Amino acid sequence: MTSLHGRSIRLLALLAAVFGSAASFAQMDFSGEWPVVRSQDNTDNPHLGEYVGLPLSQEAIRRAEIWDASIQSLPEWQCRPHSGAYIKRGPSNLRIWKEVDPASRQIVAFQTEWLRSTNTPIYMDGRPRPPEHAAHTWGGFSLGEYQGDRLKVRTTHLKEDYYRRNGVPQSDRATLSEYLIRRRFRNEDYLTWVIVAYDPVYLTEPLIRSTEYRQDLHQRVPPYPCTVVTEVVRPDGYVPHYLPGTNDQIYSFADAYDLPRTLYFDGAETMYPEYRFKLQRAREAQQRD
Repeated sequence: MTSLHGRSIRLLALLAAVFGSAASFAQMDFSGEWPVVRSQDNTDNPHLGEYVGLPLSQEAIRRAEIWDASIQSLPEWQCRPHSGAYIKRGPSNLRIWKEVDPASRQIVAFQTEWLRSTNTPIYMDGRPRPPEHAAHTWGGFSLGEYQGDRLKVRTTHLKEDYYRRNGVPQSDRATLSEYLIRRRFRNEDYLTWVIVAYDPVYLTEPLIRSTEYRQDLHQRVPPYPCTVVTEVVRPDGYVPHYLPGTNDQIYSFADAYDLPRTLYFDGAETMYPEYRFKLQRAREAQQRD
């Protein structure tokens, strides 16, 4: 009986070791070369004033109203990297690699790199998050944890930047909840990166977007050296901008698609199907006028 009991314990221990090992190997590996799938909406250059589907606060709309794209030509702006809130939705290709502890063999971090952006680690070792008033960076501070086969990431400590490259601002109080999902479809590997942005200054509701990447073993992310040059001759200290109420270019999106200009100010309403009724009434009023 004792021998049988001992063999049972050893068998259970062996099964526990096998299944425990299998569980550890079940964690998805997100490493790879990932070109962005370019068939999505708004990954390139959106219209000025194209804010449909964005839950913008009135503060965000008023700030976007005075934005001038020429600000990108200022010497101090020319070599700025894209922030973590934008680059994950932008048109740049992605590279991910694992940082592994040489002793424990555990994943310390997934390092992420985009063209025209800084390297941003997603820490997997449970380290404490920096205090609220610690320095903010372009990539922010990201902690990740597995949820089954997907990776959940929480990003804080972002510098102020933009959500869309047409003047839609992102505050330095913004945080991101992100989900990385890797799957295989028709003999190709795809990575879906879901980004949920929370911003108490410039968003009235969470902003949910996603980006699709497709693995390409031949991809090379080139270096991106940047040299500041004089692109536009201006007086010293001048900052390109529009005064409130003077920027007619913000209506270029509405005018291009024969839409009422009022939609520019409607923020989160434009996210929902019911908005089409308000849009139709505004069109009819515009036609009567």
